[in-house]
Amino acid sequence: AASPWSVEDILREEDEQDRVPLQKLRLLGESEELRALLQNPHLRQLLLTVDQAEDKSSLMKKYMQEPLFVEFADCCLRIVEPPEKENVLPE
Repeated sequence: AASPWSVEDILREEDEQDRVPLQKLRLLGESEELRALLQNPHLRQLLLTVDQAEDKSSLMKKYMQEPLFVEFADCCLRIVEPPEKENVLPE
């Protein structure tokens, strides 16, 4: 039986800056906002197409012009890298 893949199988050492800690990735599964977005059949088809594409990079550039895909990407980023609060006065 083949062993399941690991992050090390797909990321090279120079990609280390692109790695998201597993703890933060788990937050994606807990997000109700993300879950609601994934109910959209059009978004699901876009994601499936990217997953199966040979040239993911050029397809991602194309899909980043789609408002629904951008909304999905922004939602994921807000979860794994919450924006820093701006203009907050210390207490």
